[in-house]
Amino acid sequence: MDNPFGYEPIEEIKEALQNNEPAVAATKIQEYLDQQNKIPLHIGITGESGSGKSTFVNAFRGIDNRDERAAPTGCVETTSEVTPYHHPNYPNVTLWDLPGIGTTNFPADKYLQHVGFEKFDFFIIISDTRFRENDVKLAQEIQKIGKKFYFVRSKIDNDLRNEERSQREFNAKRTLAQIRENCIQGLQKQGVDAPQVFLVSSFDLHLYDFHLLEETLERELPALKRNALLLAMPTVNLEIINKKKEALQAKIKYLACMSAFTASAPVPGLSVVTDLTILANTVREYQVTFGLDIKSLQKLALSARVPVDDLKAEMKSPLAATEITKELFIKQLSLSAFGAALMAAEEVSRYIPMFGIPVAMALSFGSTYSALNTFLNMVADDAQSVLKKALG
Repeated sequence: MDNPFGYEPIEEIKEALQNNEPAVAATKIQEYLDQQNKIPLHIGITGESGSGKSTFVNAFRGIDNRDERAAPTGCVETTSEVTPYHHPNYPNVTLWDLPGIGTTNFPADKYLQHVGFEKFDFFIIISDTRFRENDVKLAQEIQKIGKKFYFVRSKIDNDLRNEERSQREFNAKRTLAQIRENCIQGLQKQGVDAPQVFLVSSFDLHLYDFHLLEETLERELPALKRNALLLAMPTVNLEIINKKKEALQAKIKYLACMSAFTASAPVPGLSVVTDLTILANTVREYQVTFGLDIKSLQKLALSARVPVDDLKAEMKSPLAATEITKELFIKQLSLSAFGAALMAAEEVSRYIPMFGIPVAMALSFGSTYSALNTFLNMVADDAQSVLKKALG
């Protein structure tokens, strides 16, 4: 996997270290990581009234329709204005619920101006039946301005249930292929070249084509935007868990360097406090990204119709489904003879003449790097076990 963070501040860090300014180097790394967390991703969600736009927005954000933060849903058009909905854990990722083009007085070209097309990275055009003339006109105008667009055929679970009731020899795979092909042919007849159509149920994102939509978006977005998308994506299959793990792993070297540079300061105890803060904040991010915080587990248990205690029982890590604090890490490190020895050696080594600080820095880097890799592996393994249990 290529570097998900694009440009790296290697030269700035080298310069700070050559000037014997490790604190400046640590600040450069923190600024860099903060910058990556703020890279904006704006997704425009549009379609005709009642097509399921708002439900898709909520599902993508991992929010139930009944949540107070949810986009309002209903069988009639509930979106009259361009409305932003930030991801609850990654506020730099925003899904914009756009009014259905058929509910406005604007033609397709003026509609894009009305909604402020320039701010969107790409558009998702949603329909719960066949794609209509307005959808096609909008896609063609989006193409003219050089933006990407994708067609999502929503509520596919309803279609399968209806077909099963009406067919003597029902075959789900064949039915899905027919629906997809009908959508593609219909769009092509209306003048859309090589339309990308994905069959989705917002209530069951792990089924049908949502993972294909994720893979397509990831492939076609620039690297920095791709990373923002990946971390915010719902954890619907094992492959996304692995990709998220790789993205989070790419940050560990920077965090370990921050730990090492802090260890260069001749202040007893400062490095240990910094290390514990880094560990607590980072593992808290792991927990949320993989959906192993208590709120996410409760939502998953509800949607999968599995008792939340059964999901918790799948987790081996003491860091999952619990509040992450510095005290928890002190306890964990004290239980680990290796971790405790490293941190103790780091504090003792700084008093060794001439070589003490470099040794302390090396130990601090090693202990933080090792601990974060260990915790990431543990949480990712738990995420896989929980997902397998939820999906049966």
